[in-house]
Order: sequence, then structure tokens, then C-alpha cells
Amino acid sequence: MDRRATLTARARQDLIDIGAYIGERNQDAAERFLRAVYTDIARLVQFPGIGARREMRDPRLAKLRFWLVGGFRNYLIYYLPTRRGIRVLRVVQGARGGLGKMFGS
Repeated sequence: MDRRATLTARARQDLIDIGAYIGERNQDAAERFLRAVYTDIARLVQFPGIGARREMRDPRLAKLRFWLVGGFRNYLIYYLPTRRGIRVLRVVQGARGGLGKMFGS
């Protein structure tokens, strides 16, 4: 079976927004950030259980995990393991609060 990552529309928009934000200050850093995210996503596809679990009340998010982006420890990848890999829900700056609002629960 071919394992893969799927990104929600919100996760794709997160990457666009964060890349633009970092790129306004340093284009090379923005490119490194995006490479780091996609490298980490590829690793999570291979080993979906390595991310830390995050407790959520919403049963649809019972298996929610997060991973710190390599080299950009202020950014987190929130994902759910699936039978075929992972589903990336959000990529966010770590100081951002309110997980319930972030996931609509």
C-alpha cells in the first residue's frame, strides 16, 4: 500500500500564510521552512505514531497528534494518522492558543 499525506484546505492555507509571513522578512528562511515542513510530513507518513498526542474533547479528533517543525520549533504540524498515512489538519505558530477554535470544536 502506498502511504501518503493529505492536507486540508486550512493546512494548505496555513503554509501559504506562514511562508508569506516569513518571506517578508527573509525569503531564504521561508524556503527552508517549507522544505522542513514537507520533510517532516514525509517522515510522519512513514512513522505516524511519533508525534505527541493532544487530548481533545471532540471524538473526531481523539487521535490528534502534533509535531514540531524541524529547525522551526515555534511551528507545529497537527495531524491525524489514517490507514493510508496521515491527514494534516493545520500548520500553526506554537504560541497561538485556542485549539478548540483552531479545529472548530
